[in-house]
Amino acid sequence: MSKPPTVTLRFSQAIVQASERLGVVLPPLLLAEFRSQTVRVPLSLQDRLWETINLTQSDPLIGLRMGLEIQVGHLDSAGLLLMSCDTLGSAVDALLEYFPIISEGCLLELAAEDERIRLRYFPSYDSCREIRAEAAIGCFVHLSRWMTGGRAVPTEVCLRHAPRAASGDYQALLGCRVRFGVDNYSLLYSKQDMDIPLIQANQALRNHLQQVASQMLASLSERGLSSQVEALVRHHPRWGKERIAYLLGMSGRHLTRRLAEEGSSFKLLRDTVLHRMAAERLRRGDRLLEVALELGFSDESAFAKAFRRWAGVSPARFREQAREECG
Repeated sequence: MSKPPTVTLRFSQAIVQASERLGVVLPPLLLAEFRSQTVRVPLSLQDRLWETINLTQSDPLIGLRMGLEIQVGHLDSAGLLLMSCDTLGSAVDALLEYFPIISEGCLLELAAEDERIRLRYFPSYDSCREIRAEAAIGCFVHLSRWMTGGRAVPTEVCLRHAPRAASGDYQALLGCRVRFGVDNYSLLYSKQDMDIPLIQANQALRNHLQQVASQMLASLSERGLSSQVEALVRHHPRWGKERIAYLLGMSGRHLTRRLAEEGSSFKLLRDTVLHRMAAERLRRGDRLLEVALELGFSDESAFAKAFRRWAGVSPARFREQAREECG
């Protein structure tokens, strides 16, 4: 069986420190649990941290503000590697390759659009997704700006959810246009921005850090592909194995073989992700037909049959149980 996903300790510590600077009071027991971590932090513990922040903080843009406070050193060896690259383009390439060091399961993808470059972010988590995705976007904006001495600023930021505050507040913080309710989380840069030199470029240091990062990435490889598949399924729940495999640069047969080596399968991963997504939407009260269509089912009946197989109860009964738990 593959291991549960983890997040680098330094990044988790940075979130804790940023939340405290912004006035969030974290429970002593939760802080003690974070302090007991020595190498990496389970994503489940990171979930609890964000749930606490979400419940105790009234600022709708708390995630974005926290992301804008993240420093390059908070991203472990991967962050230091980015800083030492020659240009923003080479730093983006390194980020794509070594991002699992920062957060397993989440996925980054680069796409060319005419004279522009779009960096897409696929989160692996369901808990507090909006504020966490905003934190990640804020982090990317801040780091690209800092590494280039303020020269690289995205021309556009896209968020999948509706604005949590006035759109002007987002633009003031990010320094660019922000679009909401689109089908991805992403940042759009000019292709020319990729040639901007980095202020801390250091080839010798980069060579050393690349070796360190490669070793860390190898130690995480057991979980790697499964996490990438889960992240892609979350953002493309209607897609089958072949289309997901295409995004990963391999055939469906190769994907099946690679997942088998990790003790998993595409069907198992897809069912697990769809089950979690369905449960989340049922808890928040979405209509059954909306959930069914979003997850790629032809109608409510097909969805209900699959959900009963996953959860052991009907969607209606699951929703009733969720209401009872909430009192």
